[in-house]
Amino acid sequence: MKAKIILIALTVIIFNKFVQSQTTDCLKDFNFMVNKIQADYPGYHDKVTTANRAELAGLEKEIRQKIANYPDSCGYYFNEYTNFFKDHHLRISRIWKRSNQQPEMLEVSTYGKNLHANVDSLQQVTKDAKGIEGVWEGFRQKFVVTKDGEKWVGIVVNNQGWENGQVLYEFVPINDTVFEVINYSLIKDRKTYKTEASLHLDGKIIEFHGDTRFVRKSDSEIFDKALLSSYIAIYPNGKNTYPIAMYLSDSTFYMRVSNFYSNTGNDFVIQHWDEIMKRPNLIIDIRNNGGGQDNYYQELAKIIYTKPYESKGVEWYASKGNIKFFEDAIKNDEIQNGEDGLLRTQNLLNAMRKNVGGFVTHPLSVSDNTTAERDTVYSMPRNVGIIINEGNASSAEQFLLAAKESDKAILFGNCNTAGVLDYSNITPTPLPSGNYQLLCPMTRSKRLPENPIDNIGIAPDIIIPFPATEQLYDKLDNWVYFVKNYLEFVNESNKK
Repeated sequence: MKAKIILIALTVIIFNKFVQSQTTDCLKDFNFMVNKIQADYPGYHDKVTTANRAELAGLEKEIRQKIANYPDSCGYYFNEYTNFFKDHHLRISRIWKRSNQQPEMLEVSTYGKNLHANVDSLQQVTKDAKGIEGVWEGFRQKFVVTKDGEKWVGIVVNNQGWENGQVLYEFVPINDTVFEVINYSLIKDRKTYKTEASLHLDGKIIEFHGDTRFVRKSDSEIFDKALLSSYIAIYPNGKNTYPIAMYLSDSTFYMRVSNFYSNTGNDFVIQHWDEIMKRPNLIIDIRNNGGGQDNYYQELAKIIYTKPYESKGVEWYASKGNIKFFEDAIKNDEIQNGEDGLLRTQNLLNAMRKNVGGFVTHPLSVSDNTTAERDTVYSMPRNVGIIINEGNASSAEQFLLAAKESDKAILFGNCNTAGVLDYSNITPTPLPSGNYQLLCPMTRSKRLPENPIDNIGIAPDIIIPFPATEQLYDKLDNWVYFVKNYLEFVNESNKK
């Protein structure tokens, strides 16, 4: 009995020391983050004023107490602090560390046994069924659902990393068409997790909520593929938006550019130049484009340009921490774009060193007020409709600011964009524990304070009356056809 008491006491002591260590690490991270934001965030002195300074101090005190009480939730509290500044570019993200130790893999999934199913026979019996039993095929996976005693289970037929006969799912009926799904693993000691799935179209589709969908195998492979590809999820798994470029009519060309992290938009213009230039109307659909880099929309900007306009650039915050970031990047050979990138960085660094604590314009950029001027104004397309939504942010919004200067462009949507643009050029800084990193902007827009975008966004010129499409994939929806018809009527009206 005495030995048990000693063991319990030791366990309590070890646990308390672990919690104390976790709390100490979190508080160190939090203090580091607070000091870093105060010292190096270019929006700090714009957003922390005499009117709200006491509120911020109170929030810091409150978060320190929360960390002391619940240290395992410190990442959540870090973002509660950054949310005070109402800048989505300023945030905390987790650093996920890969373990060098490979997990122990099982030949039998955590369900506990493998099962055999006659796939061909089951397909013939269930091809017209409306229930869960049957052969199901998706984009990357095929499985059968059959009974193991009283349980409905999903047995692998084809799934990368799995062998035929291993049990991947268990389906627990909630009602005739909705099921709780228990997901099993091939990794030893991995816990199961639960999701939901439901049957649709008289049992022809099973949709895993917030994830993917599968079609019931019939006798026609072409029919099955067409149905799977055409089905629009009722429980969307996020805003799936895929790039596409095509002509809609003799007078309208359409392209969807889902991000500016790649050269897709520029490539579309180059590849389809002749088709674009012989049509009076162009639709540029940037719904859910959260930005990227400005250089990835330059070809788009070129074809919509109509006249010179004043372009407000950015100014760099010459804090000691930001200066050290560039010094370390040069020292560690982390500067991209070769000699040109090194030259630009060195010039910027020299300017920052001369104005520590202030803001500087990049020496290789033009002065405060830049006139954006291009050599050519293209006669076609004459009308450019740009489709926007609340998913547009950062460089996508910068593109829209340029578009609003064009006499050709009309913005279509049903709400303002996200409003994430005033402070940009994010750099990551790991917190002391190595578990999190602070993403912090280095620059401030010269539009401020007169013309802010953050938390306001950019409004459409024309409100689209149709509801938004949750999952676009590569499909055309009634938003596209509304803009197409609008531009074509504009074109006809201009001919009169």
